[in-house]
Amino acid sequence: MFRALRSGWIWAANVTLILLWTPLIALVRLFDRDPLHRRTARWYRKLGRVLARVNPWCVEVVGLEQIDLGRNYVVVSNHQSLADIPVVCHVPLDTKWLAKAELFRVPVIGWMLRMAGDIPVDRSDRRNAARALLECARRLRQGCSVVFFPEGTRSPDGKVLPFNEGPFQLAIREQVPILPLAISGSGSALPRDTWMFGPTQTVRLLVLQPVGVEGMTVKESGALRDRVRQQIVDVLPSNTCDAPSAP
Repeated sequence: MFRALRSGWIWAANVTLILLWTPLIALVRLFDRDPLHRRTARWYRKLGRVLARVNPWCVEVVGLEQIDLGRNYVVVSNHQSLADIPVVCHVPLDTKWLAKAELFRVPVIGWMLRMAGDIPVDRSDRRNAARALLECARRLRQGCSVVFFPEGTRSPDGKVLPFNEGPFQLAIREQVPILPLAISGSGSALPRDTWMFGPTQTVRLLVLQPVGVEGMTVKESGALRDRVRQQIVDVLPSNTCDAPSAP
């Protein structure tokens, strides 16, 4: 009973904060003359960091020194729960996120995604997915990093699922380094199959050393995918088991 009441209060706080933040994002967007709407996106990511403080998590970020703020990256992260989104917002880069198209149809959240210039993708439609990757390439050339959850969905049990190859093909084609992120603790902080929050705990975001792609060809994207995925698996807690890579 206590857990349900506590979770209800936390959700109410989150919803209230999102509703209050929406007109602020709209106001920033109104005066944001940058074609990439970087300022709007920064305020949207700031909402993520504020939400992380409202929720019962202590976010520990390790490895920010690995990031060259003067470079663009294809950012890839494992995905355990919805908590990953505000956690990844702690990465201090101008970013556009590849997100499921259905999220853009959710009132308020979808509006902010569009105002921030994030990129919708319908993974069930190969043509749509290809267009989304082309849009990601355009954003990289214009000076923004792009964020992917290459598992495509949240892991049901903490195991790192197979990675999609698209982000790695994109990195090779655009000759942009991969920035791997490893998140631990978020799966139990906000479990996938329940609306109730877990106990107060630390969620850890580890920024790994960027992986260069100089001289690589698209034919090597599968090997690059597997190598980056294994680097993430290797730094996660030992109870996070491995899984085979996608073909």
